[in-house]
Amino acid sequence: MRRVPDQIRRILSPITRATVIILFTFCLGAHAQERIELEDGSKLTVFLVEPEASKDGLSPLVILMGGGPGNISISRDTSQWLGGEFAQRGWLVAVPVSPNNRAFRGYENNQKIMMLIDQLHQRDDVAPGKTLLAGISNGGMSALEIARRSPEKFLGVAAVPALSTSAFDNKSLAGFPVYLRIGGEDQLGWAERFEETVAALEDAGVDLDAAILDSSPHMFRMNWESLDAWLARIRVEP
Repeated sequence: MRRVPDQIRRILSPITRATVIILFTFCLGAHAQERIELEDGSKLTVFLVEPEASKDGLSPLVILMGGGPGNISISRDTSQWLGGEFAQRGWLVAVPVSPNNRAFRGYENNQKIMMLIDQLHQRDDVAPGKTLLAGISNGGMSALEIARRSPEKFLGVAAVPALSTSAFDNKSLAGFPVYLRIGGEDQLGWAERFEETVAALEDAGVDLDAAILDSSPHMFRMNWESLDAWLARIRVEP
């Protein structure tokens, strides 16, 4: 195998990185950062990713929540990475920034997401109907919390990853679709709690699609073959 000389490698490396960035940018839809006023008078900073094209000019809505505290840098990165991949598939993506660095855990933060959805559904490019909730880590657990309060308003939850410990807490999600993935090499030890989480959801009657991703860390690339299949199934509403 021929080796690339170090001098040539040094010249090509920044060009390659720039090309990847440019290609990545062109693959995504339009990005915007907005301050959206909610019904209670408060405002949320939201990163919006619009699809390049949509059927009849209308796109289904996904609320995507980042991990950790859900602060502005995490939310921005989440919008560019996973948000961009949802946008490529025709979704209008909203990644809200937590107002208190607690992701969207707890009643007050849960309610802010509900109010945000109401505001976004007033846009003329959002398809009527149910909203998808998705989240990474703490954002995935936020998504489950929000869904428990009003499951009839949502298509499902994509929790990539999340934990749950109580079947009682999840009883309102009986028959509700949840897509759960946890990395097999999760640095926080979440893989060891996979069976506990699956039991808490299945014992409550959740319509669960769950798997361990072998050799994957806490944050991982999506397996879009399986996620696309799940999304196609849940979007066929009865």
